[in-house]
Amino acid sequence: MKKGNITGGLILILLGVWFLAVQLVPQLKAWAAGQWSLVIIGVGVIFLLASILSNIPGLSIPAFIVGGIGGLLYYQNVTGDWASWAYAWTLIPGFVGLGLLFYSIQARDKGTGSAGFVLLFISAALFFTFGSFLGVPKQIIQYWPILLIILGANSIVKAIFGSKKKQITEAAQPVETKNVTVEFATEGEENEN
Repeated sequence: MKKGNITGGLILILLGVWFLAVQLVPQLKAWAAGQWSLVIIGVGVIFLLASILSNIPGLSIPAFIVGGIGGLLYYQNVTGDWASWAYAWTLIPGFVGLGLLFYSIQARDKGTGSAGFVLLFISAALFFTFGSFLGVPKQIIQYWPILLIILGANSIVKAIFGSKKKQITEAAQPVETKNVTVEFATEGEENEN
């Protein structure tokens, strides 16, 4: 039994159920007609399902990128706020960061998780910077100091727990021993010298 075949089969079944429901339920068809951006979100969800079900962590990164962009387009389509793209593009590195975080959880790779957090922070900083003078609603912009709080808390946690971890690792290091060779002289050799 191959996981790839099962995953592909499940994805085909889900797509078939969706398209059948759109054809049979008129209200769903009318609702879906104006929601073209949901297709992009759906592609992201398919990538994520394939990543989880097939245990292919690498697919989670494009899943979050495509799904995140689909979410942005859905917001802009529903609200008509297409001008928000002037600063909303800064969220794309954050989508990559989320994908890397999900990847790090699946692959148990801490280094990738750190890179994901860095990208999330950069994305948030860019979003608040560009958004502050390009039109992000004040309800969102007023929370930018949270980034400073998170950065400060992270620094304190690393300072407190990082040093303990370093001490523990140093204490766990094996002690170096020197090989000393000792030669024993037998009674006959001792008399000769």
